[in-house]
Parts: sequence; C-alpha cells; structure tokens
Amino acid sequence: MPDNSPEMSLQQAVLQITSLSKSYMMGEVRVDALKNISLNFYAGELAVLLGASGSGKSTLINIIGGLDTPSSGKLFFYGQEITAATESELTAYRRRSIGFVFQFYNLISSLTALENVQLVTEIAENPMSAEEALKLVGLGHRLSHFPAQLSGGEQQRVAIARAVAKRPELLLCDEPTGALDYQTGKLVLDVIEKVNRELGTTTLVITHNASIAGMADRVVRLRSGEVFEDSRNLTRLSPSELVW
Repeated sequence: MPDNSPEMSLQQAVLQITSLSKSYMMGEVRVDALKNISLNFYAGELAVLLGASGSGKSTLINIIGGLDTPSSGKLFFYGQEITAATESELTAYRRRSIGFVFQFYNLISSLTALENVQLVTEIAENPMSAEEALKLVGLGHRLSHFPAQLSGGEQQRVAIARAVAKRPELLLCDEPTGALDYQTGKLVLDVIEKVNRELGTTTLVITHNASIAGMADRVVRLRSGEVFEDSRNLTRLSPSELVW
C-alpha cells in the first residue's frame, strides 16, 4: 500500500506508482516480476527497498529509472507520466533527473577519477564541478588516480560522485555495497547518506541486506513481486551504527 501518513501527505510526491505490473516469458513460462505495485516516494526521502533475489526490487528500480517499461500500470515523476514517455523523452529523463549507482562501478579504466566524473558534467545542464563531486565523496585527493589505483570502495565512491555531479533529483542505488566488504560497505553507505542529507536528493537504495534498512527514513519490503510491508523508521541510524 502507498505510504499515506499525514506528514507525507503534506510533502510533494516525487514518484507516484500506481498498479504497476511487469511480466515476461522465459521460454514457455510466464514470470510475474511485479504484481500491482502502488507506492509514493517523497522529496528528500531516503528509502530502502528490501528483498531477496527475485523479489522484484531490481525490476522496480529499472522501471523507475526509465531503463525498463511495465506491462501495466503507471509511473509519474513530479506529475509527468513516465510510462507514457517516448524513447527520446525517457533518454532526457534519465539524463536530467536520474543518478544511477550500481553494484559494479562501471568506470572507464583508461580515465582518471576526475575524467570519469567529467563524462557526466560535460553533458549535464547544471552540474557541479567534477572536483566538487569528488570532494563530496571524500576523494578530493585522488583526482588523478586511475580505477586500477583505487580500492573497491574508492571506485564505488567515484561512481557515486559521477551519479550526483549532474545534481539529479533522484538517486537510484542498486546493491551499492554488494561487491564490498563490511567496513568498506559502511563507508559507501555513509557517502550515500551524506548526499541525501546535504543535497536533499531523494534516494532509493535496493538491497537484500536487512541491516541496511536501519539507515532509511522508510523501508519497503518486497516479496515475490509484491509489497508486503511499507514502514517508516522512528529514528535513522548512521551507517557507522549498522551491524551485519
């Protein structure tokens, strides 16, 4: 069910998701990846989408990010129906409004950290500087280093800097700590929390790790393509307080 709590109803919904479903065929077998999902997400919110592999969370975030289309239902971004957008409109939506952070960093190995971030700042409409973005994630001293010279956590922080440098209204993080060890994962979560807190970027983090839910304003649990719990944390833990 959508989160319609009184305090949320006073805020503007960044995303409105109504009766969203996604099905596809695997050979002769029909797979229902999402089943009648209805949710709202609000400006400045940090939400964790929690579920096991196959729960539908990656499918949902791909549709939100304009990388996939639903079989039925509607998705609105600040009142504009994304599910009715043309391919060129989806491209503009992804370029202007969405920052993506994936489990694997997708950095270009022949470019420095600075140059990897500049790939985005050169095409964005109102970006922060690449240097500013890297300083935000604590890598102002690693601008000239190539990915091979950076640890996994540092590479993921470059990927976050690249995502936020264009000042997106929505940051989508798909298993951002999945390839990292415990301590490094917490450092990356700290950067994501900092971006949400300091820039006010609406942030969705999908994960199978239930402990990460403690850092969120809101936790949406998915199971077998359906929302089975949508709750708010009374207090947010800092990433340093998380244990798993």
